[in-house]
Amino acid sequence: MAELPRPRYRPRRLRRTAAIRALVRETSVDTDRLVQPLFIREDPRMESAIPSMPGIFRLTMDEAASEAEQLAELGVPAVILFGLPAEKDSLGQGAYDENGVVQEAVRAVKRAAPDLIAMTDVCLCEYTDHGHCGVVRDGRIDNDASLELLAKTAVSQARAGADLVAPSAMMDGQVGAIRTALDRDGFEETAILAYAAKHASAFYGPFRDAADSVPRFGDRRTYQKDPANLRESLREIALDLEEGADIVMVKPALAYLDVIRAARERFDAPLAAYSVSGEYSLIKAAAERGWVDERSVVEETITAIRRAGADLILTYYAKDFARWRRERRA
Repeated sequence: MAELPRPRYRPRRLRRTAAIRALVRETSVDTDRLVQPLFIREDPRMESAIPSMPGIFRLTMDEAASEAEQLAELGVPAVILFGLPAEKDSLGQGAYDENGVVQEAVRAVKRAAPDLIAMTDVCLCEYTDHGHCGVVRDGRIDNDASLELLAKTAVSQARAGADLVAPSAMMDGQVGAIRTALDRDGFEETAILAYAAKHASAFYGPFRDAADSVPRFGDRRTYQKDPANLRESLREIALDLEEGADIVMVKPALAYLDVIRAARERFDAPLAAYSVSGEYSLIKAAAERGWVDERSVVEETITAIRRAGADLILTYYAKDFARWRRERRA
């Protein structure tokens, strides 16, 4: 019987040990690429626990400061702050109050961890009694009237000490309006992280529970973009870069890896991806039932987002990921 041909090239040679696999690994994820979202509650009587997001909490100012210290000590470089005001109104005035919840949270975080990067969400949905991201007039979202309030919000956050402001309302022209307002008020060095390709996704449900920001009527599909459109995502990113965005974002991440890849291939600006609440909660739910190994799945999904082309990743797993990495090295 003739001897069977033996393979000349054996890819398994470079998979034989953990050390060899690490040596030739194409994509790596470092803690310093991650951003931890934090929910800050103005009313200390508000419920802390978020049932749909196990392990994530609505923090008081003191708790936010403590969390900032812990994140900095673990090597997580940045947080993004979402405010939960004690009161809401039709114009979302708490968003641009100089002593609003996010503004005070920025000050608390920077006092506790001066080198931690403080990013701030620039939107009205958490502050409006109707739950929409802009001004409502005659039952519709008034894009241009919303720009003034978004710009006012960004300036107040920069004045409080925010390093980056992150407009997420998906109003046309929001980046340009914010850039103009920041420059006019002396905040030329405050960077803009634009939610450039923010899709009208079903993955946002747990966040809306956490932030009490479910729209009281209709939905957000008239301003958040259609999940089916890739070319439109690239146009949105191009527009935000033209208007002055320093970093652009694709949101959500896992169901939009193709958008991240396409953006990476077309644009050379820093690219962020937001692994959103629904992605977090799906993994948590499966892990709690013993259906998946949580650490392995988190590592794999964050690597996939990084491999697709994201430079930085906003994820509710940032703190856990950093802690797991430290434990592994210990």
